[in-house]
Amino acid sequence: MTKTPLKNTSSGGRRNLVSEVTAGLRGRIESGEFEVGDRLPSEAQLTEAFSVSRTVVREAIAALRADGLVEPRQGAGVFVQEPSASIQRSFQIVDMDKISSIVEMLEFRTAVEMEAAALAATRRSPAQEEEIYEAEAEIRALAQRGEATTEADFRLHRAIATAANNPRFAEFLDLMGQSVIPRSALKARGEQRSPDSYINLISDEHRAIADAIAAGDAEAARDAMRRHLKGSQQRYRNMLRRP
Repeated sequence: MTKTPLKNTSSGGRRNLVSEVTAGLRGRIESGEFEVGDRLPSEAQLTEAFSVSRTVVREAIAALRADGLVEPRQGAGVFVQEPSASIQRSFQIVDMDKISSIVEMLEFRTAVEMEAAALAATRRSPAQEEEIYEAEAEIRALAQRGEATTEADFRLHRAIATAANNPRFAEFLDLMGQSVIPRSALKARGEQRSPDSYINLISDEHRAIADAIAAGDAEAARDAMRRHLKGSQQRYRNMLRRP
């Protein structure tokens, strides 16, 4: 089958780029432009085609991999694979309409991400540190404008997991997908723009994690992540008590 050229579909802010690249590649796979067994363009080619960074391309590929659409092969590239039967994986069964389900996932994340933050403090590269700070700043700016922060929040937590330089941490987040960030549940319950006090609180928590990682303080990073996710648990528990 003749392949049509990839077009540059990136638009909007950084928060939308991963979803745009993911959707673009998913569409080409589902339309048959990339068939089962085909190798996707290289990372460099995708970076140029979509006018995005390598980080964006890697996150998009990770999302497609989590959906079972592609399979990276060491030294060979990323190949389209036969979609498996739709099977709900345990970590993806999160009922966003049930605050209790969200609290359960936050409890589990706390155990995993505390250690990821601690490892990131001792293993991060300068580029990984920069990615963490960029994501933290993006969340704050979006929240202040009253815009959705889910994608940027996921970007931050995945950047920290990646900076641990143990691929299993990032794979864990990719497996769960953006349901790991339960902010959409607030909108579903009729919440509007978060008050400034809440925006400042979350920004301070995120910044404390980033600063501890940048300082190379593993214990401080672990504690900052614990405070953030434990705080999130309490905030959602408070929602359970609302009429």
